[in-house]
Amino acid sequence: MKMEAAGLMQKGAKTLLDCLLEQGVDTIFGYPGGTILTVFDELARYKGKIKHILTAHEQGAAHAADGYARATGKAGVCFATSGPGCTNLVTGIATAYFDSSPVVFITCNVGHNQLGKDGFQEVDICGVTQPITKANYQIGYACDIPNIVREAFRVAQMGRPGPVLIDIIKDVTNEAASYHPLEVEQHHTQVRFANHLKRGPRNLVTPKANSRDIRIFHEMVGKARKPMVICGGGVVLAKAHEEFMEFATKLDAPVAITTRGAGGFPGTHELTTGMVGMHGSHTSNLAIDQCDLLIAVGCRFSDRVGLNFDTFARNANIIHIDIDKNEINKNIRTHHHILGDAKEVLATINKDLAYEDHSQWRNDVFAVERDVHYEKFPGTLTPKEAFSSITKALGKNIRVTTDVGQHQMWAIKHLNFTYSGQLITSLGFGAMGFGLGAAIGTKVAYPDDTVVHITGDGSFLMNANELITCSKYKIPVITIIFNNQTLGMVRQWQNLIYDKNFSESTMDLGPCFETLAQAYHLRGRRVDSVDKLTEALAEAKESIKKGVGYVIDLAIHQDEFVKPMVKSGAHITDFTL
Repeated sequence: MKMEAAGLMQKGAKTLLDCLLEQGVDTIFGYPGGTILTVFDELARYKGKIKHILTAHEQGAAHAADGYARATGKAGVCFATSGPGCTNLVTGIATAYFDSSPVVFITCNVGHNQLGKDGFQEVDICGVTQPITKANYQIGYACDIPNIVREAFRVAQMGRPGPVLIDIIKDVTNEAASYHPLEVEQHHTQVRFANHLKRGPRNLVTPKANSRDIRIFHEMVGKARKPMVICGGGVVLAKAHEEFMEFATKLDAPVAITTRGAGGFPGTHELTTGMVGMHGSHTSNLAIDQCDLLIAVGCRFSDRVGLNFDTFARNANIIHIDIDKNEINKNIRTHHHILGDAKEVLATINKDLAYEDHSQWRNDVFAVERDVHYEKFPGTLTPKEAFSSITKALGKNIRVTTDVGQHQMWAIKHLNFTYSGQLITSLGFGAMGFGLGAAIGTKVAYPDDTVVHITGDGSFLMNANELITCSKYKIPVITIIFNNQTLGMVRQWQNLIYDKNFSESTMDLGPCFETLAQAYHLRGRRVDSVDKLTEALAEAKESIKKGVGYVIDLAIHQDEFVKPMVKSGAHITDFTL
C-alpha cells in the first residue's frame, strides 16, 4: 500500500468499503453483476468485518436492507449492479421512501466511455429514482467517494429519514485516490454533493419546538373537553413510545393508532380505540368525528386515514406534531402545529402537562364496541382464531413483518403491538412481496428474537424465492400464509363495489406451499383448524431453534372480510362494513 502525505492511496472499491466501516456498517444485502464486480472482489477481503447476504433477487435485497433499518434504527445498506440490477431495486426504494426508512442503496454504472451511449445494461438510475429518494449521487472520481458516502449516510438518517442512492461509475472502483479515515463526529454537516435533495435541507437538522408553540398547545389542551390523540408512524420512528404513553395517560384521552403507528402505543391499553381510517374501528372513527380537539403525532394524514379531507375531524381543532414541515397542512388543514422530533416534543410537553380527567368523554367513546366479529366458514380459520393461536403459542413479544392486503390489516388489528419496531410493514407504498425480505433483515438484526412473517398467498408468491436466502444463511423465519386462494383485498372490493365481478383475482391453482418449503430445505405444513395450527406452531418453534425456517399454509375463506371498512373518499363514519 502506497502512503503519501495526502493519505492512503488505494482503489475506489476499497475506499468505499472503508467508508462503510466508518459508518458502523456490518451487514450488506445485495446481488453482484458486471459493473459492481470490483466492489465484490474487494468485499471478499472484508470477511469478519462486513457480512454480505446474497439474496435471490435485488428486490429481496432492498426489502431486507429496509427491514434491517426499521428494526435497528440504523441505515440499511444494499448493493446492486447496473441495468436490471438497479431497476429491480426501485420498488424497494419507493417502499423505504414512503415509510421514511433510512437505506443507502449503492449501485455501479457503466464506464465513462460508455455513458450516454445506451450500452449494455446502462440506465440513468439517478434519474429513475429522483422522485423516490431523499437524495441521490453519481460518483465520477474516486477522490469523491469518502465525502459523498459520508454525506449520503448523514442525509439518510438526519431529520425525517429516507433512502439515498449512490451510483458509482465502473472505472472509479478501480481508480486510485487518497483516503483519510475519519470518525463520524469529524464529518462535515453541510450538504454539498447531492444531485437533488428531496424535502429540502431543513430536514437535515431536526427542528426544535419553540416556547410559543408549546404555550399555545397547552392553552388549546386546557380548553378541550373531548380530546383525541392519533399515534402515527413518527412515534415509532422516533422510538417515542415512553413519552407518548406519559402524554396520553396525563391527557386521559382516547388514542387511535395509524397502521404505521402500530407499536407506538400498546394495542391493549385501556385508552386505545384501535386503528383509524379506512379499516379503522368504529370506536376510533366515531371518536374522531365527535372530538373537540384532535392531536396527531407523527401522522401524515394519508388518504387511508383522512379519507375525505374536507370532513375529517369536522368538529375539532386539530394540532399536528411532525418533524417535516412539508407535511403540515398538506392534506388536512390544521389549527396549530409543532415542528420537531416526536420524542423531544412530547418530552417538552410532558414537563408542564397536568393530569386531566376526561372520564365522561372516555366512557362515551368506549361505549362503542371495538371488537370485530367474523363469520365462521367450515374447513377454514377466522383471522381472530389464527392470531389468538399465534399469540398463545409464540408470545406477545415476537417481531412481525407483513406483506400487503387483508392479512396485514388483520395482523394490526389482532396482534396488539406494544413497542416501536415490533411491526415492520409496507404502508405508504403498499408493496406486496415486502414481508419475507423484511423478515430476513429483521432476523439478521435480532438473531435471538422470534421473527414471524405474516403474508397472503398472492403477496407470498411475489418474492417466495427468498426462502432460499433463509435456507442458505440459516435465517430461521416463521412464515404464515393466510391462504384464501384469491387476491383477498381485491376480491373484497370486487364484492362490495364491483358487483361481485371477480375479474382476475382468483388464485386457486397452487402451488402446494408445504412442498415448496421442503424444496428450499425448510419445513412446512398445511392447517385448516385451530388444533392443527397449534401443532404447527409448536413444530415451528422447535424448527427455528435448529436454524430451519418454517412455512404454515393457513386456510382462510375467500369471502372473509377486513371489517370495518369505509370507502375511499367517504366520510370517516360512513361504514360500508
